[in-house]
Amino acid sequence: MIRPGLGDRLAHDVTNRGVTAWLISALLFAFYIVLYFTEWFTPVAATLHLGSKWALYGTLYTLAVLIGGGFMLRRYAHNRYQVLRTVCVMCVQALFAYSLPQFLMFIQQPEFYFSYLWPLKLDYLNPNYLFHLPLPFILWSILGSFLLVPILAIFFGKRWYCSWVCGCGGLANTFGEPWRHLSAKSTKAWRFERVSIYSVLGLAIVLTALMFASYAVGGVHPQLASFTGEYQKWYGILVASVLAGVFGVGLYPLNGTRVWCRFFCPMAALLGIVQKAGRYRITVKDDMCISCGLCSKYCEMGIDVRSYAQSNESFTRASCVGCGLCAEVCPRGVLRLENVTHQAQQLQLVQIQRF
Repeated sequence: MIRPGLGDRLAHDVTNRGVTAWLISALLFAFYIVLYFTEWFTPVAATLHLGSKWALYGTLYTLAVLIGGGFMLRRYAHNRYQVLRTVCVMCVQALFAYSLPQFLMFIQQPEFYFSYLWPLKLDYLNPNYLFHLPLPFILWSILGSFLLVPILAIFFGKRWYCSWVCGCGGLANTFGEPWRHLSAKSTKAWRFERVSIYSVLGLAIVLTALMFASYAVGGVHPQLASFTGEYQKWYGILVASVLAGVFGVGLYPLNGTRVWCRFFCPMAALLGIVQKAGRYRITVKDDMCISCGLCSKYCEMGIDVRSYAQSNESFTRASCVGCGLCAEVCPRGVLRLENVTHQAQQLQLVQIQRF
């Protein structure tokens, strides 16, 4: 019997909650705690002429997406969908989430990230911030949030954003790819997900309403302005820092790469609601599933895809981000990502049965 070498053991540890995975998780936790709650990275950024610790973080983040994206392109070079999706998310991160904001500041314009929209980026509907932006930025924030986001979700599902545009999903599907299979698959995790993600969406909606109310009458009711400021501060600490950063990325090696997206992201929650009423679904070829379980194992959102395939049931799940890996790993091509209405899908099945 061939004994595994050191490289094999390290790879197993990294991808299966071994000692190395715990160490990497601890390092990621430490990194984000230092980033968010100290200024230790500020002198490092100054030494590298990057201006601030956030510019340093943006550089590291973009490098992680690009390097991880290169790994993805090599691994899935045979899959057109995965190649296009990966190239898109790499370009969006490099251009719209990194280079363009830097360029805007260079020409003395407000730093603005066109790849983020409300409710993921609450500031973009904060009147105290929004109405001080140039008109094109204001229009993008409002029309993008209330028209672009839901319309695209109706036709293409939440995958258009969560797997093709969003920087959080971009990091998960590039740098985090080795850990995707570690997502929790239990019913208990699903029940927690249903409560947690819509709770955060509710908090985001309440905060947005408070910001507009405070903007309108804050001068008359200073208590409201004070309460809104405290609410906004704690939302930023608990949601944007702890849940999105510390836990969202820190738990990659232990609980998979979509902890933030699956359990807490308000944008994912909103898109999931629209997706359930839209055209996007995963279709299943009847009587072809061999119950290997690879689709469920590699689902980064913890969906039991196999149960649908075994039941010959095409489905739409609010949590599905349309990464397409379930279809990629299926050895019999049982699964397919489609943008069709339920009625159109039934008509297709009838036509197939006739011939």
